[in-house]
Formats: sequence, structure tokens, C-alpha cells
Amino acid sequence: MNKMQAPSAHCTSDEHRQLLAAACRAALVAGRLIKKGYDQPHNITMKGAINLVTEADFVAEAAIIASLGEDTPGLPIMAEESSATHIQRDAKRFWVVDPLDGTTNFAHGFPFFAVSIALLAEGKPMVAAIYAPMFDELFCATRGGGAWLNGRPIQVTGTGQLIEALVGTGFPYELDQTLPGVIRQLTAVLAKVRDIRRAGAAALDLAYVACGRLDGFYEINLQPWDTAAGWLLVEEAGGRVSEFSGGTYSPFGSTILASNGMLHQSLLHLLQ
Repeated sequence: MNKMQAPSAHCTSDEHRQLLAAACRAALVAGRLIKKGYDQPHNITMKGAINLVTEADFVAEAAIIASLGEDTPGLPIMAEESSATHIQRDAKRFWVVDPLDGTTNFAHGFPFFAVSIALLAEGKPMVAAIYAPMFDELFCATRGGGAWLNGRPIQVTGTGQLIEALVGTGFPYELDQTLPGVIRQLTAVLAKVRDIRRAGAAALDLAYVACGRLDGFYEINLQPWDTAAGWLLVEEAGGRVSEFSGGTYSPFGSTILASNGMLHQSLLHLLQ
């Protein structure tokens, strides 16, 4: 299957079709580089006590910036490993890039990680691509045009009862400051749902909500590059994304709850 072109016929405009193609091409190029380095020794440096970065993050980011620069010249890029991300935030439209979401997994040989790329316009994602190279799965979406996995339309689950729900979560790097709240919410949710998964890559967790592998996902203290693409995927697949307050989601906020929609209020109640 040609993952680059399969979903393009469903895009809402020629511009979105071109932007989606650019995002997909960049994600696939970076994903291939990451996969090539998966079984090789890694050069690991620390950004915090448990927050690490590898050579693959930088190689993938450079490839994405080059690819997007070629396909969409002039559009600013906010990328995780770049230093001047605050400058791009003020732009009207800009790419938001996580070259390797799930770096800790990658460094440990745990194959749950992905490339995440979204175009934000006026604070909302217009196109999104998330590529999981070890599974060769490309999730993509356009605003108003739907969401797909390897060219096939996807949608959230129809689960209506918490006890039937499989929910994903993640833990922030600043656990020394946030652990009591994280444990409280984990305890509240785990007691009411079928089970919880903590796989270590928020972008893929959100993609899994969009395609029905998870019924919901929540986390605190994520960054725009972690959630921008997954946010669009979930909404275009029929789900809902909000802050823990229930308010309108912003990728620059501190909390995210994504669900199939039917479980949203129940999950909000537990998280609050």
C-alpha cells in the first residue's frame, strides 16, 4: 500500500492534500532512519534525571526539517530538540514536530515509539501524521476530512461503560513534584475501568484512541509536539479531546483527556 497517497482523496482541499503529503513524507523518511538505528548502539544524553535523548532524535529531526523545508518552504517549524521553539509559537501557522516520541522506549529496545507531525493554524491542528516505524503504521488526518490508518478510515470505539474500557496514561518526568496527584488519579481511574496501559509514547496512545485500540487516554505536563497530531486524529475519528476541567484543549496546556466521547464525562469526573 502506498501510505503517502492512499488517504489523499478524502482531504478537504488541495492545500490540505499537499500539506498532508508533506507531513506523511517527512514522517516516513524519519521513521525509516529511526528503524535503521533501532538495533545499533545508542549515544544517550540526559535532559533531566530520567529524560533522555538519543542520536536518533537528532537524526530524525534533521530529516524532518529538511523534508518539510523542501515541501513547504517558509512555514516555521517547532521541533522538540530545537532551541527556539518559543519563536514559532507566535506564528499564524507552523509545523509541530516530535521526531521520536517514546525515546526512552527506543533506547531500551521497546518498540513502542513514533514520529509525530502536525500543522497548527490559529492554535488548531489542520493536518496530522503519526508513523510507528516498528509496526509500519501510518496514522493521518485532516481537519474536516477524517482519519486513517495505512489508508483505511478509522473511528473511536462505541464503549459506553467505564468497566468495559481500556484506558491509556503516561507519567510526567517531574514525578518528584507530581507523584501524589498522579497516584490519586491512577487509583481513581483504575478502580473503575477494565484496565490501564502505560506504554510510554503519548502520540501513539492518542492514535490508538483514534483507531479504537484504547477507549481513552489521559496525562499531565505534555508538550505540543506530544499531542498536536494525536489531538486531530482523535477528533476526526469521532472522539473528544479536552483539558481535565472539561474546557477546550490547547496543546500548550498542562492536561489532556482524549476519549471516544461516550466515556468523556465519566473520565473527567474521576480525574477531577
